[in-house]
Parts: sequence; C-alpha cells; structure tokens
Amino acid sequence: MIRLTDRFTSRLPGDVVAENYPRQVQNVCYSSVLPKGMAAPALLHCNRQLAESLGIGESVCSDPVFAEWMAGNRIAPGSTPYAMRYGGHQFGQWAGQLGDGRAINLGEVPTQDGWIQLQLKGAGPTPYSRTADGLAVLRSSVREYLCSEAMHCLGIPTTRALALVSTGEGVTRDMLYDGNPRVEPGAIVCRTAPNFIRFGNFEILAADRNPALLASLTEFTIEQSFAHLCNQPDKYLAFFKEVAELTCRMIVEWQRVGFVHGVMNTDNMSILGLTIDYGPYGWIDDYDPRWTPNTTDLPGRRYCFGNQPAIAQWNLLKLANALISLIGDEGAIKEVLVGFKDQYEEGYLSMMRQKLGLASPEETDEGLVSSLEQTMTESQADMTLFFRKLADVDADTSPEEIEANFSEALYSLPVQGKLPDALMQWIGQYQFRLQSEKVDASIRKQRMNTVNPKYVLRNYMAQLAIEGAEKGDLSVLKTLFTLLQRPYDEQPEMARWFARRPDWAREKAGCSMLSCSS
Repeated sequence: MIRLTDRFTSRLPGDVVAENYPRQVQNVCYSSVLPKGMAAPALLHCNRQLAESLGIGESVCSDPVFAEWMAGNRIAPGSTPYAMRYGGHQFGQWAGQLGDGRAINLGEVPTQDGWIQLQLKGAGPTPYSRTADGLAVLRSSVREYLCSEAMHCLGIPTTRALALVSTGEGVTRDMLYDGNPRVEPGAIVCRTAPNFIRFGNFEILAADRNPALLASLTEFTIEQSFAHLCNQPDKYLAFFKEVAELTCRMIVEWQRVGFVHGVMNTDNMSILGLTIDYGPYGWIDDYDPRWTPNTTDLPGRRYCFGNQPAIAQWNLLKLANALISLIGDEGAIKEVLVGFKDQYEEGYLSMMRQKLGLASPEETDEGLVSSLEQTMTESQADMTLFFRKLADVDADTSPEEIEANFSEALYSLPVQGKLPDALMQWIGQYQFRLQSEKVDASIRKQRMNTVNPKYVLRNYMAQLAIEGAEKGDLSVLKTLFTLLQRPYDEQPEMARWFARRPDWAREKAGCSMLSCSS
C-alpha cells in the first residue's frame, strides 16, 4: 500500500476554481486536479531500488494495482493531486504563466533521507496545459525514465523515475515541428524528488506583485528544504546564495560527463539544484562546445554545451529579480551573481584536474585544460571514450601505443593510423605534466575511472530502446537500465556500448537532434 501526504497544499493557497480547463490562475501556488485516467495502463518497468527506498515493497510493485496508481487511474490514500502554478523565461523572454501543463503531483512519502514527492508526467490536462493535451508519448517517457536514473548513478543531482507505464492510448505529436504529426503510443513516468519547486514558482508571484504570497512560498521552501537557514537574520539572501551554489555544482557535473540539457528555461531550473525536465537533452559525442541537441535552439544555440554555465548565471539573475523585495540588498545579490562565475571556474578547473588524474595542482593546468578543449574540438574526439582511454596513458607510454589506443576515440578517423599532430602534441604535454605527479600510475587510473564514466546514455542508445518498446520489445530498455546502474565499472559483457556513435545515428531524428516534444 502507498500512503501519501502533502505539505505544499496544506501550507500554501490553492485555486478556488474546481473545474479543469485552461485558464489564467491568479495569486495561488497550485490548482487541484485529478489525473485523466487511462484506457489500459500496463507497467513497462519499475525502478525496484528506488521503490524500496520509498517503502514500496516488491509485493506492491508486482501487484496489478500498482500500474493503476502509476497511471493515475487510482488515487493512493492521502493523496491530494495538484498541478503547480509557475512562470518562467523561455529562450530569454518572459513567458508569463506556465505551470504544470502535463505533470500532476500526487503527494509525499517519508524516507530515511527526508520527504520525497511523487509526480506523474503525462497523466492528463491541467489548468496550465494551455492548448496542449497534458499527455506524453512513449518516446519521451523512455528517454526521461532512462536518463534520470543514468544521471543519478553518475552521481549528478537529479530527479529520479519510479515507474514507466504505457497507457493503451494514442497521442498525436509532431516530433520535429515540421508539419508531419503522427499518432504515437502514450506513456506516463512517475518521477520523484524532494520537491519540484522551480525558479519560475517565485517569478510568477513576483510578476503578480504579491509580496505576501512570495514570502509565504519562500518561507515554506526554506523550512522544508533549507531548514538550517531558518534562524539566520539574512535568511533570504542566504537562501539565494545556497541555490546559486547548488546550481553551480550541478552545472559543473553536467560539464564533467558531457550532458546538454537542451532547454534551460527558468521554469526548468530546480530550486534544489537538481537536473529536471528531461526533454531535448543530449550527450556530447564528438566534442563541440557549440553543440545543442534541441532543434528549437538551433538559430542562436543559446542552450549549447558551452553556454550552460552562463545561462545558469542568467537564470539566477532572474530568480534574484523575483526575490529582491525579500532580500532588499542589491549589492549582496550582485556579489552572489558575480561570485557564481568565479565559483564555477574554480569548480570546473578542479573537476577537470580530476578527469585528467592530476592530484597536485599547478599553475599551468588551466592552460593545459584550455588547449585540450580546443584540440578535442578540432580532432572530433569522442568525449566519453577519450577521457576513459586517457587513463591508460602514463609518462612512459609510447607514441605507437597512443596511436593504437586513441584511434577508436575520434570521429575524424586518422590517416594511416596517425592521430592529428595537435592531439599528439597535447598528449606529449600531458605526459610531461604527469612527470611531476607523485601518484602511482595504477592508482591514478583508478581515480580517473571514478570520474570519467565508461558508459553514458547516448541518444542513439535511447532511440534503440524506444524503437524496441514501440514494438513491444523491452529488452534494450532493460539492458540499458542495468548498464547505466554502474556507469564507471568495466562491465565487459556490455562492451558493445563502449563505442563511438554509429554512422547511421549521425543525422537520424531522435539520435542527433530533438525537439521540445521529445
């Protein structure tokens, strides 16, 4: 049995209109809404480890009723389903009210690590659905289900997915917004987090010019998720500063593994520094700071890999604008925002030293990292393969061994087995740098392999799982879910996934480019 409660709805004001239809909602934090109910829900996969941590035992997961709960056909005891109201800046422009257009919060369960919220994505329309149907397709649901767990196992702050359910209903989507819609199988993901509060929750209340409700939401958020700040005299500033720090750590972690979110709007930014809303995300294959997986982002590449730190800082500025009436100290806010850049640069360099296995910092390391980024871009190096193979290099590795090792990590294949001169020169500089390291090569390799994953969820891998699932074959989905539980381990039985992106996936929809409907 799943029993839920909810502190958000018990503490904050909700919509007085009971009917569920698209509308502008004023001066509240949420609207009560029931899931639509699906024709024939079926459990496709359950995250058993997560379920156990939530107190949901094997017997519950195996019960047919579980799929009914995960589809919203049944409401668990204590649940008061609702959709949150929030706004946001989308692609740099204020979009006004947005809200949970296809997400319905069910409530919370207590765990050893605190309260965890359960939320259904794709369970039907809400007052914030605008002209959309509030549903989700199997394609996007598989991508979120796999990627959120992959990120968790990589050690990156993220929401997690408890269950993936097919609905037995068709959903019409135009995947690439090119005028070719088609009916796709529907699905729902039950995702979890300590809370799903976003930057946009605060922005909409500031836009409402409702300082009392803005203060109530901020007080609630601090009490529930930043309780150690409650007694500080400048707690609103301390809250903003900690949100900035959490966001910075998250972005450093994204850059560490080559993850590109694809749509870093302020309504997609978690107040807890969690990776949230897996839509047109992607993983860097051939290293390119200007790469974006989002077709909608192509004109300006606002949300490309290399821009993610600056966009995070910009988003924090918008959060600061929302909180300024509470904080009151513009100078202190500016100090936090300016400090974000310094904090990121320091964190990024420290992270890159770890990826390179450098235990003793030197002043030349920043230049070594900068030249590496340029060299990887020019040589079209596969980011994941390159860093994993770099762990095999020590100060005495011969040029012949280097040639043999790295030829598999480049998309621009070397001529007659020869690596690009710039890459060989950089590796020579790296070997020289290793001479000043006092750590044994085997220990360095072990350390490097704890921060440089062997396996990440490349888009083509997710696409293979999607294509199988759409045909009723879940074998690839299950294989990838198992693989991604241990991304830093060798897993020799899974070696086929430690390879460059195949040629067929270079331009294929779902593998190279995606849209916000993905």
